[in-house]
Amino acid sequence: MKQTSNHNYIVPAIMAVGILLAGFFPGYYYYHSKFNNNTVTVKGLAEREVVSDLAIWKIKFVATGNDLVATQTNIEKQTNTIVEFLKSNGFDDSEIESGQLETHDVMADAYRSEPVNTRFILTKTMFLRSEKVMDVASAFAKTGELINQGVVFDNEYMFPVSYIFTGLNEIKPQMLELATKNAHEAAIEFAKSSKSHVGKIHKANQGVFSILPRDETNMSDASQQINKKVRVVSTIEYYLN
Repeated sequence: MKQTSNHNYIVPAIMAVGILLAGFFPGYYYYHSKFNNNTVTVKGLAEREVVSDLAIWKIKFVATGNDLVATQTNIEKQTNTIVEFLKSNGFDDSEIESGQLETHDVMADAYRSEPVNTRFILTKTMFLRSEKVMDVASAFAKTGELINQGVVFDNEYMFPVSYIFTGLNEIKPQMLELATKNAHEAAIEFAKSSKSHVGKIHKANQGVFSILPRDETNMSDASQQINKKVRVVSTIEYYLN
């Protein structure tokens, strides 16, 4: 009879504990769910001016004629003129690359509709790739000297010189730190108005780094300016206590 009596007490006790836990856990998670929703999302901007450390000049030129050998001689003469010009402006062989020579026989064009006055068109592309950015800019400004020596440039490229900044990875940590700081300050201002306190970070998105022209105009292009501006906008969600 004693064992039966104990059993009668144990069963109700287990049921009572179960009911208590059943009420506790939903209440516990509801509390945290409400707490987690008490957040603010802000954006932090960071900008830095940088200077290009690499310049690439794509030099494309042409020679035309009815005699293939003579036209090829002309294109080679232009090549030598360009190389001499670049070396006289402080560049060496390691910075100068000679590209592919393209030959077009107009007579072989089955879709031509006009008489052929010049049969052969030879096009060649050379590259100047140098870390001496200011020297490249100076040499490019003197292309009139090459024209005076018989170099015929192809106008395919609107912007033949590109100025590039390669040190983005080196400045990313400092810029992200600044963006986070600015975002935190924005969160503090928001918290003041809501009589709250900024807590830990709930979620964060570092954002995309953009390299922009320092002087932005309607037609500005980052690759055409030596001085640039790096920008990142981070999105951060903070808890509010």
